[in-house]
Amino acid sequence: MEITQAPPRAELVRRASELVPLLREKAVWMDENRQLHADVIEAITDAGLLKMRVPVRYGGYESDMGTVVDVLAELGRGDGSTAWTVAVWSISTWLTGLFPDEVQDEVFSTPDVRVCGILSPGAMAVPTDGGYIVNGKWSFNTGAQQSTWNTTAAVTPVEGGGFAPVMLAIPVADLEIVDDWHTSGLRGSGSITTIAKDVFVPAERALPMGPVLQGQHRSKLNANAPIFNAPFMATACSIVSAPALGLALAAKDAFLERLPGRKITYTSYENQSEAPITHIEVAGALVRIDEVEFHAHRAADLLDTKSRAGEPWTLEERARIRLNLGAACQRAEEAIGILANASGGSSVYRDVAIQRIRRDVQVLNLHAILHPNTNLELYGRIVCGLDANTLYV
Repeated sequence: MEITQAPPRAELVRRASELVPLLREKAVWMDENRQLHADVIEAITDAGLLKMRVPVRYGGYESDMGTVVDVLAELGRGDGSTAWTVAVWSISTWLTGLFPDEVQDEVFSTPDVRVCGILSPGAMAVPTDGGYIVNGKWSFNTGAQQSTWNTTAAVTPVEGGGFAPVMLAIPVADLEIVDDWHTSGLRGSGSITTIAKDVFVPAERALPMGPVLQGQHRSKLNANAPIFNAPFMATACSIVSAPALGLALAAKDAFLERLPGRKITYTSYENQSEAPITHIEVAGALVRIDEVEFHAHRAADLLDTKSRAGEPWTLEERARIRLNLGAACQRAEEAIGILANASGGSSVYRDVAIQRIRRDVQVLNLHAILHPNTNLELYGRIVCGLDANTLYV
């Protein structure tokens, strides 16, 4: 096994920043072809960005959440679909570190392995000798066609009746692919549907979801690693706040790059940059982008602080991470909407980035875990003394 010295945050962010021109160059291709470009995957791999959530004993970095958020945000400045896909790979790679060590040996035996993942239990896992027979399907399976393993959810019958959710680790080669990702945004993420038909999953590759959501796992060798001392939802929500931040920063770049020399048609303003409405719109967007950054980093800082200290999490703290995620997504969509509306009729062409950025953030905000109102309601319930109305907290 290869033990690595993790690069510092500034170095990983620099590597991600250097990929922004490539991501922007390939963005239209990825949007049209509904998957990441091979050159993009190769560049991300060569930069070591797939190692951030890999245990150090497999050559990984075990990067803290602040590093992960900053790196993914830089990728999002280049392309939203890339940032979202790498975010999902980061979550699923981290989740693999919760499985028994022998399962990790199997998954991480592939260098720079890409692990996709689904949290919604879309299948039935029926107990059999030595494991489970799994049947079902999972939609929105980001990056599955470009991944080797899939950490996915199912339900399994329990004694006394009823069902319990479990997390499974399944080779993507064991699943059928349905190429149905024909969407308005995040098109390059290739979030297609996968189907399991009588797939056998060994018992060691199944984890009860309840303990996973609470940050409990079966890895002995990861027991003392800070990044694995965190609840699943807090980890996942912190990671997926980063694409929202990246998209907001991308919109800022895209608008300001097109601003010089643009006029406001059918007005006396020969330079849009001289119009007071432009100043108000830009300032309004930038203050919202600052708020996106605040919420993304607030969540990451809380997770890193508690993980390093090994402190237990309160329900309010876990719900606050989702609050931060929802607020980040809401402010990102607001900021991008302001800049897109100020970009003029010519911005509707497919080679103008702002229209794609807007489509991407709109899809991001529709995700059930990222939806701002859902997260606001959850946090408000708990602050008002009610129980959470979901297990996903």
